[in-house]
Amino acid sequence: MSEVEQEEKLTQDPIAGIGTMVFGKWDATDVVCEDPGLAPYINLQTIGTPHSGGRHANEYFGKANLSIIERFINNLMRSGKFSGKKQHCAKAFENALDTINEKTGVNPLQNFIDAIKEAAPCEEITRIKMGAVSQPKAVDSSPMRRIDIALRNLSVGCASATAKSKKSLTEGIVSEITKAAQGDVSS
Repeated sequence: MSEVEQEEKLTQDPIAGIGTMVFGKWDATDVVCEDPGLAPYINLQTIGTPHSGGRHANEYFGKANLSIIERFINNLMRSGKFSGKKQHCAKAFENALDTINEKTGVNPLQNFIDAIKEAAPCEEITRIKMGAVSQPKAVDSSPMRRIDIALRNLSVGCASATAKSKKSLTEGIVSEITKAAQGDVSS
């Protein structure tokens, strides 16, 4: 198989297993990630509510086995007033997916994966020190780190949208995901 055929196959294959329903509503089998670097690390194989209880915490690259939805909900719980409230964050995310589905008419999971793909940085700046002189240098980011940064940035944006406003967490999630999926720089 040539390199072009393999690349086409990666972009065509869904990233979830057969019969995978997220929150019992949305089928994840038709969700495709166009970025071949991120696709192996985006896991949508969850059934029902995304709550594993830290089963993969001590494994090497264990978070790659965790559902991307549960990782996003866990990131939402980091900020001040939502810390420790997993059920509240999960319900807000589920309602946000409902709202996105009503607004766009497409699978909201595909919209969420597109938002992660758009929010993931391709390269970062690090400091290289040679003797007494240090200078910044651009380096490529690993796919797992790209997903981590994208999830963190999206969740911080969702939580900060609710600060000092009457917006609910659901509305913040909807606005951040739709902006990021469209590639809007204000997200």
